[in-house]
Amino acid sequence: MTMTTPRTRRNRSQPPAGGGLVVDGLSISFGGGVTQTVSDLSLTIAPGQCVALVGESGSGKSISARALLGLTPAEATVTSRTLRYDDLDLATLSAAQWRTVRGAGIGLVLQDALGSLDPLRRVGREVSEPLAIHQLGTTRERAETVRGLLDRVGIPQPDLRARQYPHELSGGLRQRALIASAIAAGPRLLLADEPTTALDVTVQARILDLLSSLQDQGTGILLISHDLAVVAELADHVVVLKDGRVVEEGPTEEILRSPQSSYTRRLLTSIPSAQSRGRSLLTGDPLPARTPASDSDTVVSVSHATKTYGRGRSHLVAVNDVSFDLRRGEVLGIVGESGSGKSTLGRLLLGQLPPDSGEIRVLDHRWQDVKGTPRRTLRRRIQMVSQDPLGSFDPRENVEQLVGEALPRTGRGSRRPRVIELLESVGLGAEHLTRKPRTLSGGQRQRVAIARALATEPAVLVCDEAVSALDVTVQAQVLDLLEHLRATTGVAIVFISHDLGVVHHIADRVLVMQDGVVVEAGEVTSVLSDPQHPYTQELIRAIPTFESRPPHTAERKD
Repeated sequence: MTMTTPRTRRNRSQPPAGGGLVVDGLSISFGGGVTQTVSDLSLTIAPGQCVALVGESGSGKSISARALLGLTPAEATVTSRTLRYDDLDLATLSAAQWRTVRGAGIGLVLQDALGSLDPLRRVGREVSEPLAIHQLGTTRERAETVRGLLDRVGIPQPDLRARQYPHELSGGLRQRALIASAIAAGPRLLLADEPTTALDVTVQARILDLLSSLQDQGTGILLISHDLAVVAELADHVVVLKDGRVVEEGPTEEILRSPQSSYTRRLLTSIPSAQSRGRSLLTGDPLPARTPASDSDTVVSVSHATKTYGRGRSHLVAVNDVSFDLRRGEVLGIVGESGSGKSTLGRLLLGQLPPDSGEIRVLDHRWQDVKGTPRRTLRRRIQMVSQDPLGSFDPRENVEQLVGEALPRTGRGSRRPRVIELLESVGLGAEHLTRKPRTLSGGQRQRVAIARALATEPAVLVCDEAVSALDVTVQAQVLDLLEHLRATTGVAIVFISHDLGVVHHIADRVLVMQDGVVVEAGEVTSVLSDPQHPYTQELIRAIPTFESRPPHTAERKD
């Protein structure tokens, strides 16, 4: 593992003058002006300065960034008083002129690397494309540049990875390849839309170091992120958006230390951490006390489980001699870097993969011994909530169908009342029955996924990065919901996450995995507050933090 050192945030309160981006009065609407998505947004980014756009999903952050690259949908109406980058009037550029600006002048990093990278093109060719488009270097020089870029963003074995396709890389490696492509042609302005959301903390630390070094070299950055700790570490200035309008802006330290808007305060108090443990993230009210479970309440027992991929010299031990028990109503956090074996362990628990050795028991049934109908019955008692519910939903089905198909097929009676009951248990209602997945917000889709998982009345939920892609307030809603379900139904939860703050907030115990091995385990506060293993210590050192977070208080009127 690449060791990192704590980063010291530099004072850029006086960024270099001259040039950069000037946005004045940017407005974006759809439907001939009927739907106003962004209204009168103004900001400036000087060379070497980082400005952060923060706000909930739907606040207008991403569409604003796309407008700065001329990438808004054809049906969008974009107006502004000033939209200038250096000496270019962006509002008047032709399609041909935009092609000279994108990549070389202004770069873009999106969150969805799998959707952004061409699945039919090798990673090296993808990264070198901006170099070819802007005619930078010879073919041989471009290959060497690509190798250096992949190494710079922390991709191991860059020569091998350059020959691979995107689907052969992990999510974290794909995101790093996307960042390498964005900076390949040396843009002086980088639009980074959730660039570290899919990354574990040590890789995130390396990317933050990279972005910070780009600032030192004079690159301006527009950072879009729901992670306010990342914002605190990297940004010089923060603009808070709500429903397309600026509700607050100012120097980062000032906004995060003394927010004036109740909306900004709500964003800050929604961040899960050790301090929020035992309290609702939405209201600050105490959560129900956690009753210790006894050994007789064990619902999952893993004993010396091992899983290996491949054979011979190319084999990979993904899970190596892992043992633990999970009891009714307990939340077990599993943390570690990408490739540490977390998701493979989750698939073993779900019976999707057989262990090579050891055993896994669910509700006192050994997975290896259960076949046919009994196996299908047992599978209904352990359900999964994934990071991307949209990818697991049939886009042609509505919410009623998505949730209803998980219900037992008994009798001919309508399943609608039970579907409504399940939706209400996750904070939705009958008005959502006819909605299709793509018409739902990210938080609503995750709630539907949880409702569908609950339809089988499971004893265990396996949550694999279930909140990592959500903004802080939606994440808070889902975490509060999981706490409520645990307290009211007694469901046990395996919570796989790279976000140690989330794990500290919700988990009772934690396993820390490295290269398939559990290197440290125990009560969550003990492990994360006083880690004993060097790897755990390194994970915690890599977490971006900010010191001046306000305490959770009741909402005040602006």
